[in-house]
Amino acid sequence: MPIVACVQLNGSSDLERNLRTTEELVRRAAAAGAVLVATPEATTWLGPHDRKVELAEPVDGPTHRRLADLAAELGIHLLIGGVIERHPDPAVAAEQAYNTSLLFDPTGRLVARYRKIHLFDVDLREMGGVSFAESRRTARGDEVVVADTPWGRLGMSICFDLRFPELYAAQVARGATILAVPSAFTERTGRDHWHALLRARAIENQCWVLAPAQWGPHDDRGLRHSYGHSLIVDPWGTIVAECGDGEGICLAELVPGRVEEVRRRIPMGVRYDPLPFLKG
Repeated sequence: MPIVACVQLNGSSDLERNLRTTEELVRRAAAAGAVLVATPEATTWLGPHDRKVELAEPVDGPTHRRLADLAAELGIHLLIGGVIERHPDPAVAAEQAYNTSLLFDPTGRLVARYRKIHLFDVDLREMGGVSFAESRRTARGDEVVVADTPWGRLGMSICFDLRFPELYAAQVARGATILAVPSAFTERTGRDHWHALLRARAIENQCWVLAPAQWGPHDDRGLRHSYGHSLIVDPWGTIVAECGDGEGICLAELVPGRVEEVRRRIPMGVRYDPLPFLKG
């Protein structure tokens, strides 16, 4: 059975350190037999938000080519959960970049790119959390992305997207059986919502969910402390793998036929269209 892996990182503003750690953990996952490895949001850099624009690269930039070469070296599918992609419009690129997830095949070819749609603009200070305005330096994506893999179609999303179930319904309508949710959930929101939301997306869509996560405090002036708990959830909603504290990996077998089995038992494809009810 194919083995999938989630990588858990403690990202920083040291780009080279982030890349070396990513390479080490991806190699560890591949050595354990993983054929699809996923890394979290902000894989390449997690530091002061205002520096994002100056660090942005096109998808064929040197940092991203290095990750493509890693996929080719190991002969795996590699989902890089979050990089800083330069905006193609120079006027916009001076102020904003995309938060982008990249999927490479075992030859290092880029097979899919997803730009984060739902941006993290929240104020949790009254409950001991943070205030964050991702949209100030991040351009919004506008495309639902589902990519072919040998183990099923993979729907791509990033972190705050997790709270918007319509995105995943759209992916399933396009044939998705695996949902990737690379994230950097805050410690405050993670402890209350992370497991519940991921299991809900797995259950309601009857899909595998791969959720690699950032963990721990980051060197971004104390703004972020990430929850961690990278998860792999099966289509029944059962957590089949989870990372503990610290950087590391978790692995699970992607059981062939499991999606079809769950969908046969509970045929959720037969339902009323909710839109007329929502319109009042």
